[in-house]
Amino acid sequence: MNVTFYGATREVTGSMHMISTRDDRILLDCGLFQGRRKETQVKNSAFSFDPRLLSNVVLSHAHIDHSGRLPLLSKFGFNGRIMTTAATKDACSCLLPDSAHIQKSDAAYLNYKAVRSLMSNLKSTNKEKRSIGKSLKKNGHKLDLEAITEVIDAYGLKKIEPLYTDKEVAVTIGQFEGTPYRHPKVIGKDTTLTLYDAGHILGSAFSVIRHKPGAKEFTVMFTGDIGRFNKPIIQDPTMNFAEEDRNIDLLIMESTYGNRFHDPAENMKSELLRVITEAQPRKGVILIPAFSYGRTQEMLYLLHELYNDGSIPRIPVYVDSPLSSKITKVFGEHPEVYDRATHKTFLEKGENPFAFKQLKYIETLEESMALNRDTEPSIVIASAGMCEAGRILHHLRHKIHNPSTTILIVGFMAEHTLGRKIMDRGLEFQNSGRKGKAPSVKILGKEYPMAAHIQTMSGLSAHGDQNELLKFLTESNLNIKNIAVVHGEESQSLALADKLNGMGMKAFVPMTGETVRV
Repeated sequence: MNVTFYGATREVTGSMHMISTRDDRILLDCGLFQGRRKETQVKNSAFSFDPRLLSNVVLSHAHIDHSGRLPLLSKFGFNGRIMTTAATKDACSCLLPDSAHIQKSDAAYLNYKAVRSLMSNLKSTNKEKRSIGKSLKKNGHKLDLEAITEVIDAYGLKKIEPLYTDKEVAVTIGQFEGTPYRHPKVIGKDTTLTLYDAGHILGSAFSVIRHKPGAKEFTVMFTGDIGRFNKPIIQDPTMNFAEEDRNIDLLIMESTYGNRFHDPAENMKSELLRVITEAQPRKGVILIPAFSYGRTQEMLYLLHELYNDGSIPRIPVYVDSPLSSKITKVFGEHPEVYDRATHKTFLEKGENPFAFKQLKYIETLEESMALNRDTEPSIVIASAGMCEAGRILHHLRHKIHNPSTTILIVGFMAEHTLGRKIMDRGLEFQNSGRKGKAPSVKILGKEYPMAAHIQTMSGLSAHGDQNELLKFLTESNLNIKNIAVVHGEESQSLALADKLNGMGMKAFVPMTGETVRV
């Protein structure tokens, strides 16, 4: 049995690895690369293998950096099953159509920019340039796709196409097969899959793949993303595995926070209380970029608790993401994976953790635009989590220059993303005592000064830190021979591998395209 590492090697996004046996090729995750547009466009648009050769896919969880290229597999001829949990299947039914919409919008915008650039070069006066810009739009702000395509065809420009469409997404969703935790499923000749709760987000799973072609058995375990301990809503990562799944020949293990440490998860409620209390005198808006799946629901859970406690003023809370509204319904449909505290705090009292009087879900674009202009004290949770797309961009460009605004970072920001720039530059300015000129960032093509206050809550991360990763390795009942450290910036992966080797384990950090024999 061979394992080839294709994505999230010495970087965080684009999770994808392949297990090959004599008879089957089984893909572990198929995620989108995220970051610089030009680099990710190339990496996302093609595979290093023919998808038609795949037997099945195992999906660890629904986050787009793990699931976002699945429709591209279908587009290129994959016709097997996508094995995952029922909750992940339901979540992907929301997330993947949204991703297709983003792909379509991004392609349209890039085509618009190319045509505008061409036409501007053909004209000279500013008045004519403004006229060109208007001619490529209709109803004030919507792109005129027909007019843009006409110019592209007339001048022989290369048209940017979306990675995939709703059609490919529909095919992909039809290939999903939900399976319960701890229930072995056949995924290839002499090969079975058993899923265990990874404690990362709703429905996330550790995947144990056992291949027994004869008397000898080979076992690979893929962690996907390892969750935290004592987080709200969902259960902790599995530590007790079935006897037949305990002996692991190769563990493919994430390292997002391989050399970093979080605040205790139990402190997150008090940390959120502190951030809101400090922001109150400024009488501004608290902006929270948050992933639609997981982080948004965790924030609502904590805010609901604080409002019930009477700890903070009950200012309006807005969730500005139609996708988040859909995903929150998915959470409501899977209480079987909630932890005991959630049942006790809310469900046994007849309360929905994700609904309270001060909360409003923003649906229409018009509502979102009105909220952009609103300067009254409020809390706005908007996607996307890394600030690379979505409605959060418009909230940022309206509010980031205002010193009364607080931007609360509650999740991981990958290198080269807008969210990472805001966090790094904002905290540097904050740590300098906010002296001198505020740093700036480019949002939707325009530079904005970052006068807003930047706060972080690392404890809300869905990824375990180094201590929690080590806890999983040393306190679970697994017997692990070798560890491939993936899904982390290179410095994090190398640091974790060094730590593990220093503890007597056998760990290595693979290169993209590297194959190891099990």
